[in-house]
Amino acid sequence: MREDQIVLYMHAGSGNHGCEAIVNSLCRMLPRPAVLVTNRPEEDRRYSLEKLCAEIIPEKSIEGSFFVHAWYYAKRALLRDPECFMRYRYGAVSGKNVRKLNISIGGDNYCYDNMLDRLILSNRMFHHQGAKTVLFGCSIEPELLGRPEIAEDMRLYDAIVARESLTYQALLDAGIRENVFLCPDPAFLLETETLPLPKGWKEGKMLGLNVSPMIVDNEKKPGITMENYSALIGHVLEHTDLSVALIPHVVWASGDDRKPIRQLYEQFRDSGRVLCIPDACAPRLKGYISRCRMFIGARTHATIAAYSSCVPTLVVGYSVKARGIAKDLFGSWENYVLPVQTLEKKEDLTEAFLWLQKQEEAIRSRLTAEMPGYRERAREAGKLIRRLAE
Repeated sequence: MREDQIVLYMHAGSGNHGCEAIVNSLCRMLPRPAVLVTNRPEEDRRYSLEKLCAEIIPEKSIEGSFFVHAWYYAKRALLRDPECFMRYRYGAVSGKNVRKLNISIGGDNYCYDNMLDRLILSNRMFHHQGAKTVLFGCSIEPELLGRPEIAEDMRLYDAIVARESLTYQALLDAGIRENVFLCPDPAFLLETETLPLPKGWKEGKMLGLNVSPMIVDNEKKPGITMENYSALIGHVLEHTDLSVALIPHVVWASGDDRKPIRQLYEQFRDSGRVLCIPDACAPRLKGYISRCRMFIGARTHATIAAYSSCVPTLVVGYSVKARGIAKDLFGSWENYVLPVQTLEKKEDLTEAFLWLQKQEEAIRSRLTAEMPGYRERAREAGKLIRRLAE
């Protein structure tokens, strides 16, 4: 491995096709092929990343062995060396193997409490070993930046690339300024791969739908999310000539979009107007999404695939990333994002769809006008990385 090799870390695996889309798009912007450190290498090879990366290296996990687990916990406690976990996990690219530039593929990693310790310790470890770090394409809940340990961690990065303006402004408001940049998510540059359309697909008359266990977990009223999706499909079948394409974007066992999708499909399969799109790599899923007339999605990168294809889109969101991206594209997130936490009655999603349907042509025109410049701003992140990699 070359000493000037760029390393991508904190990648969870391509079974989340949003993670795949970030790596796929970022790799095409880099000055040379990167090394990808991942905890699911078999997924990354199965989908679209193997030919784009110089090497795919599995993370080492202390949980895989009782003795390793016990040893590192003892070392952390007795020697007060919390970074030892990260030196083991990233041994192939740390210590004597450390590389000049390490990019934490940010996404919404900082939105999850169970990931904060690993993010902070890996950032600190790489810096102690003399490397540079970048937090790339991130969204961060503003209140999190009020925690001193998070603010300190942010200042340690050589660069933070926020993917939407709500996160960017929150960083500035927290006094983190010198190393902060605003560039759209790299997945706005994801290539589109089109396959033959499945039987039953009606050109110009498809509503794409994505639903995820993640938004179900964030609902305030139990069962309300699926009630809303069911009511929406019923309305579309009864009152429009549209058909529905159910499109998954994450297929991990712990959060498989295909589970709620299958539930909806079974409810409406006899209509003959509801299709299940099978799992595929991120560029191929974008190919299906790009040929929808309108799109309603829960997964961020499914909606980015739609936005970047100029498909009028409604986001069923749960966090800052959905609001921030919509605000940057349209000037406001209201009507463009339906927070799942606000669902109270089963008609809420249908009402939001009716607004989308009414504004369809105006939204398509807005996206068509905005997207060239938006995509060009996404490319600016690649220029920043090139400067840091020199």
